[in-house]
Amino acid sequence: MCGISGELRFDGQVPDLKHINAMMEKLEKRGPDHAGSFSDGALAFGHRRLSIIDLSYKSSQPMVDAELGLALVFNGTIYNYPELRAELQAKGYHFFSDGDTETIIKAYAEWGEDAPKHLIGMFAFAIWDMKAKKLFLARDRMGIKPLYYAQDAKTFRFASNTQALLATPDIDTQLDPLALHNLFSLHAVVPAPRTILKGVRKMPPAHSLTIHADGRQELKRYWNLVAKRPSEARSEAEWIEAIHEALRVAVRRRNNIADVPVGVLLSGGLDSSLLVALLDEIGIQDIRTFTIGFDDQPEEKGSEYEYSDAVVERFKTNHHKFHIPNEQTLKRLPEAVANMAEPMFGQDAIGFYLLSEQVSKHVKVVQSGQGADEVFGGYFWYPQTHHDQNPDRLQRFAPYYFDRDHSEMAEMLQSPFHTHDYTGELVRELLETPYADEHLDAVLRADVTTFIVDDPVKRVDNMTMAWGLEARVPFLDQELVELAAQMPPELKLRDGGKYVLKQIARGHVPDSVIDRPKGYFPVPALKFVRGEFLEMMRDVLYSTKAKERGIYNYAYIDKVIAKPEAYLTRIQGSKLWHMALLEMWLQTAGV
Repeated sequence: MCGISGELRFDGQVPDLKHINAMMEKLEKRGPDHAGSFSDGALAFGHRRLSIIDLSYKSSQPMVDAELGLALVFNGTIYNYPELRAELQAKGYHFFSDGDTETIIKAYAEWGEDAPKHLIGMFAFAIWDMKAKKLFLARDRMGIKPLYYAQDAKTFRFASNTQALLATPDIDTQLDPLALHNLFSLHAVVPAPRTILKGVRKMPPAHSLTIHADGRQELKRYWNLVAKRPSEARSEAEWIEAIHEALRVAVRRRNNIADVPVGVLLSGGLDSSLLVALLDEIGIQDIRTFTIGFDDQPEEKGSEYEYSDAVVERFKTNHHKFHIPNEQTLKRLPEAVANMAEPMFGQDAIGFYLLSEQVSKHVKVVQSGQGADEVFGGYFWYPQTHHDQNPDRLQRFAPYYFDRDHSEMAEMLQSPFHTHDYTGELVRELLETPYADEHLDAVLRADVTTFIVDDPVKRVDNMTMAWGLEARVPFLDQELVELAAQMPPELKLRDGGKYVLKQIARGHVPDSVIDRPKGYFPVPALKFVRGEFLEMMRDVLYSTKAKERGIYNYAYIDKVIAKPEAYLTRIQGSKLWHMALLEMWLQTAGV
């Protein structure tokens, strides 16, 4: 896991290495082990390394293959690199390192723009062809690894986070009204290529981009998720066994492809508990688990220790338990915001940030349960939209998912940020894309390929990488996702959701974990809008900077702040928190 950056000039000038160094400085936390740079005419690369596979200098980056005339910067992990390496060696390629990085260079030399199709894993990378003078960038199918860019007529720059790009000059930091519409409709999701800033864009998942020396660009999708029933029907037992085996493969890949120990973020929920059970099933002896808890509130416990402890007792894991006082939660919230590449409304971001700080003292890599709910139908709004009979797919979905109706945007935002119902148009297109048999198939496909990319997946990447910790997400293994997308919706929604996972877990994971009510990462101090938390949001929204920025109508803010816990989104998020978090992020980013 690393931080990558680069600059390509179109105006005959050479890149300014001050820009590369400025970006690398903002990427240091993602890669604390090594720094390197490379330049060739109009192109310069910068890299910060977190050493996980082939810890020797041979796998340091930027990696240059002089024989092939290719240079690479790469962030991520390729889980099938041993198989690819053997295949490429059989084709006559010679390797000078033992890691996954060099495999990407050889794959590109062999298959060109089709190289990403051969990679199983999470990745964002850039390859400079020194002979053809062209730049090739690619992002993994699920968008687990980030890739941001900024461009004008003279320059194209890219980096692993927005902070790196903002450290360089001439970035347009005006707010994008269409992105704002996404942000406040989809609980902080702004689908690629947009970000909240007009001058910063991001590569869509499952896409590659080729940029020529004269500035010509070719964006190409290399993968689609098909959510249709297979040609040969399967029984329930056959589905369960197929998913079970695919999960074993996914967990084994993410444990074994590393030259350092791999832990598990154990929340006490079904998903992370099942990961522990699967590691035990495939014969892993020293399973390292990590759990965090916070102070209780009158309405809610601040920890799920009773569930995680049961898993630890069952599997005798090497367990680490951390407790964070509420005063630390608020005090350190600005740190978490400063490490967000984009605004994130999920209040568990601070939980992941503080947990990652502690975990990074013990391991460099962890497995995490993100994606299970979206792949296997675990959230309460899935049956709601599934059972709705509206023939219009957007109207069958939006009333259960959108944070605000389009009409509320005009009430909340000042007129320069008013726009048409852009989010509705975008989501309609996602839901009506071919190759989904049923409405829920289309919903889950949109969630897995678009919505979670810029919510839980990005949140986990940002908060773990803030401490040089690599998070691996087996529930988003591409082969598992492809298989699950073919499964009938009723096998996902039965028994309160995630039926197949519960069946796999039964007899392995403690029943108390399987049968517990659906839980969320508990951060009570940030869930209940009162006391110091409320005062903090009031101070942010009524600050001089916020008023001068002119995003919000203050009649709307006054109304919400008078009764903050009365204004919740359809999935129980605080509308006040959404507004305050965006302003906090903008102030922290210096926008």
